[in-house]
Amino acid sequence: EVKLEEFGGDLAQTGGSLKLACVTSGLAFRDATIAWFRQAPGKGREGVSCVSAPDLITYYADSVKGRFFISKDYGTETSYLLMNNLKPEDAAVYYCAALYGSRTRLPHSSEVDFWGKGTLVTVSS
Repeated sequence: EVKLEEFGGDLAQTGGSLKLACVTSGLAFRDATIAWFRQAPGKGREGVSCVSAPDLITYYADSVKGRFFISKDYGTETSYLLMNNLKPEDAAVYYCAALYGSRTRLPHSSEVDFWGKGTLVTVSS
């Protein structure tokens, strides 16, 4: 059974930082593209970042480029999303996602094979 579990959601101040973790199990981690999506209240789920398998090329939404950084740790089969210079518009539930195969762009939610349950990020202005 594949399981993705997110950690690290919290309340942060504008301009602050948070680091989210996605702990995976049961996944062929080296073969999986790991992505982070987010969903704010009343909005659709949007792709934020992904790290493609197996080339580890990273992709970011324009809204987070230069502020967010994604990584994969093969030893712990964990993905991280470091979020710097947080803005109120970054507040959302953040979801970890896994999809097999490489990607050359941010994936659409319909392409995702496995989802985590999400972790809440709140940003105070």
